[in-house]
This record gives sequence, C-alpha cells and structure tokens, in this order.
Amino acid sequence: MIWFQKRLRLPAVRRGFHLVTDLLMAELPELEGIEVGTAHFFIQHTSASLSINENADPTVRQDFESYFNRVAPENAPYFRHTQEGADDMPAHLKAALLGTTVSVPIMGGRLALGTWQGIYLGEHRNDGGRRWVVATLMGKATK
Repeated sequence: MIWFQKRLRLPAVRRGFHLVTDLLMAELPELEGIEVGTAHFFIQHTSASLSINENADPTVRQDFESYFNRVAPENAPYFRHTQEGADDMPAHLKAALLGTTVSVPIMGGRLALGTWQGIYLGEHRNDGGRRWVVATLMGKATK
C-alpha cells in the first residue's frame, strides 16, 4: 500500500472557475506508481473551492460564475462579515456550497475522470492570490 502526500501551490488567477486538472497532475508524477487507489485534493482556504465538472466548453465555467454571483451577491445589505471587502462573505458562501475537497479514483497510474470531467478551482475573491492544495494519494503500487 502506498501513501503519499504533497502540498501544491496553485498560481494566482482572476475570480471565476478555472480548470486545474493538468496543473495538479503535473505536480504529481507519483500517480504513475499507483495501479488502483484514490487521489484526494483539499484546498486550504475558506474563500476558494474545488469541484469536478465539464472540462471542454468554457461557457460552462462562465455560467457557473454567473449563477453563483446571483446566489451570493456582493453588497447584500444582510451581510455583516465584510471587513475584507464586498466579495468577502459571498466568497465564503460559494466555498461552503461547492466544497473544499474532491476525490478521484486512480486507475492504471492516472486519474479516472470521465471523458468530459475536469477539476475546477473556484476562485471566489477578486484578489485571492495563490492557493494551496493538499494532495493525498493512496493505493496499491504498480508491479
């Protein structure tokens, strides 16, 4: 049984939804040594999220941003947690709704994502900066 854990630094990106599958995989050559297992990704922030969704059509990511901006709008008069700006509380709500973790099966040394699936970083702050993700790989080693 293999257990491996690594802290990964993602580049700063603008607010929105960004595919990070290739970035994560590029930092995890250890995946190739696992025949069957699980890759678990956890973002160490309360104003950003991880999720899995459509990886081919960029309009999906634009629609996600539009939808969540309506669900958790900036400058809502009922928000009290606004010390860090108008995007502060909406960012926390979006992260809570979408979540901080994704788990993906590993098959034959690769992430077993579906044909049209990718891992999204949801950046919910106007200036969130670089984000940290903890990747934990576990599984049976290749022969």
